[in-house]
Amino acid sequence: MPYLIDGHNLIGQLPDIDLADPNDEVKLILKLRSFAARQNKQITVVFDNGMPAGFDRRLSNGPVRVRFASSQSSADEILKQMIRANRNPSGWTFVSSDIEVTNIAKRSGMNVIRAEHFAKILQQTLKKASPIEEDPKRNPQLSEHEIEEWLTIFGDDEDDDFLLF
Repeated sequence: MPYLIDGHNLIGQLPDIDLADPNDEVKLILKLRSFAARQNKQITVVFDNGMPAGFDRRLSNGPVRVRFASSQSSADEILKQMIRANRNPSGWTFVSSDIEVTNIAKRSGMNVIRAEHFAKILQQTLKKASPIEEDPKRNPQLSEHEIEEWLTIFGDDEDDDFLLF
């Protein structure tokens, strides 16, 4: 079931992203990309104007589609249009705490999740450790002694005139 998300409404519910941050939209998009990949979901997120025209295409990728309202419109207006034009509303989940827009989504047959609830789902999903992080054999922690041993074997690169990338 794909998600339609009121972007700034969701940002306002996340403790680690501030609406005053000029990169708040990008930070949310990165979280949504990770969420979409882990949950195998499609997401459309809509923001009020904030990015230059055409920038939304550059921020969109396979599972996450990004839309910014023009200066003559608003995210709420775009969301209302998208909800009304949706041919399969019961197959979608709308994320927002805006009463007016959530009421339109509910009347259309969309599932609705309040932004504060979805923020918790998002954080819990992203907090879950990946298999690499869970397996200490795949992600070892070296002691200071082990680091010194490796430096003795391979040398210290501080004197090198080049960097390897």
